[in-house]
Amino acid sequence: MEIIEKLKDILGLSLIKTEDVNLTLGAIIALIVAFLITSYLLKFIRKVITRNLPDEDKNKFVSIFQFVQYLVYLFVIMFTLNASGVNISVLLTASAAIFLGLGFALQQLFQDLISGILIILDQSLRVGDIIEIDGKVCKVEKISLRSTKAVTRNQRVMVIPNHKFLTDILFNWTQNSNIIRENIEVGVAYGSDTELVKQILIACATKHESVLKIPEPVVMFEDFGDSSLDFAVYFFVDDAFTVPRVKSELRFEIDKQFRANKVSIPFPQRDVHLFQPKF
Repeated sequence: MEIIEKLKDILGLSLIKTEDVNLTLGAIIALIVAFLITSYLLKFIRKVITRNLPDEDKNKFVSIFQFVQYLVYLFVIMFTLNASGVNISVLLTASAAIFLGLGFALQQLFQDLISGILIILDQSLRVGDIIEIDGKVCKVEKISLRSTKAVTRNQRVMVIPNHKFLTDILFNWTQNSNIIRENIEVGVAYGSDTELVKQILIACATKHESVLKIPEPVVMFEDFGDSSLDFAVYFFVDDAFTVPRVKSELRFEIDKQFRANKVSIPFPQRDVHLFQPKF
């Protein structure tokens, strides 16, 4: 009995004692034990649920589970302290101003977290997607709750806050298909053989190894420009990251074939006539 009484005295030792709050050693130990048990149970639950999930769904679940995990830990802390005799309402009231300040300070963070959950649930963005945001084209490498990591064509890593995907305009190039359409515009001099120009553009696009044969390349006579006949060749590729290289190679080949077939590319010019007044 003496051992039990001594143990009670030790556990009842007050670490923080005020008029409204009495935080004992027993409450701290209970909190640590509850925290460890909760952590173990959450890991077990996550392991059981994700065991048979595909990798893509597993990553989504883990991201959402992390957010839920924080809420569970907060609830366990509050419940354990309250069960140990700590007046939680007093603590909450005393820290209301702090929570309010943190709320304003962390407003952006909460927006990112909520946006991350929505992105994962509605699948508007997936790992491997080619996207365009803020004028930059990049490939999504990782989606987490707070931010998304993407890599540009120059192999630069972009860390994008998730709220930008809900507030800014986003182009997802590969959501429907990996195949995208591109075009190259070119102007030729007035008097050029338009059928020959069409044949050259089709041939250049068709024989390029990165241009898909189906759908076939198409040439459009875009407009009668101020100083040129404006054409555009439209073609399809299945790798958005190769587009700059493909378009560059096609321009080299088009220029080569135009020179070989004596098709000239005009440039804007102006004639200035000077009139001298007669005195």
